[in-house]
Amino acid sequence: MDRRLDGFPAVLFDLDGVLTDTASIHSDCWKSMFDDFLRERAEGLGEAFVEFDIARDYHQYVDGKPRYDGVRSFLASRGIQLPDGDPSDPPGSDSVCALGNRKNELVNEVLRRDGVTPYPGSMRLLDELAAAGVRMAVVSSSKNAPTVLAAAGISERFETVVDGAVAAAAGLPGKPAPDTFLAAAEKLAVEHGEAVVVEDAISGVEAGRNGDFGLVIGVARADNEQALADAGADLVVTDLGELAG
Repeated sequence: MDRRLDGFPAVLFDLDGVLTDTASIHSDCWKSMFDDFLRERAEGLGEAFVEFDIARDYHQYVDGKPRYDGVRSFLASRGIQLPDGDPSDPPGSDSVCALGNRKNELVNEVLRRDGVTPYPGSMRLLDELAAAGVRMAVVSSSKNAPTVLAAAGISERFETVVDGAVAAAAGLPGKPAPDTFLAAAEKLAVEHGEAVVVEDAISGVEAGRNGDFGLVIGVARADNEQALADAGADLVVTDLGELAG
């Protein structure tokens, strides 16, 4: 295990794109949902359709944020206003919550059809951390985190999971606020300065920086090493296997 991890009793992992190859599922489903919405809106207004761009729009406005916050952020970037609606809204296009629920519906369809694959390098690091007695948690903005962990067969590796559902129930703001990571550290009974945050999203790295954690590691799976460093990552890798022995 990389010596830069020595002395830290706990590691707090984001999920999608860090432990499991599900970030691409989320980005594709965001694009499908937003493109359908934007196309229908453009046709209704007689305007040109401008697609949702994963390279630009996903990473800047959506990645790492709670689902409805991601919807609001992207719509604001296009100057579009919709009522918030309610989390119980059926999947659709007439409210922020309806759009977010449509995206979630698409994700669940893909998970049921294709399953989930954990990154081999991430699994090697988890094995070494467990052997060293390091405590581990998952901190994800997604409300699908328990489903993804179970589908990947890695639920039992983590003492606690703070996901979007837990955050909503506790009234915790999402990333880039540090509150969900702080809650996970508290559940593991460690101080924030004793914990490592591992993230692939700019908003998640910012959350680690904002919480003054002991070490913030960025995982650059989208050729975004510099963006993660600029956001506050102390160390940037392209795969967590680089930190395994």
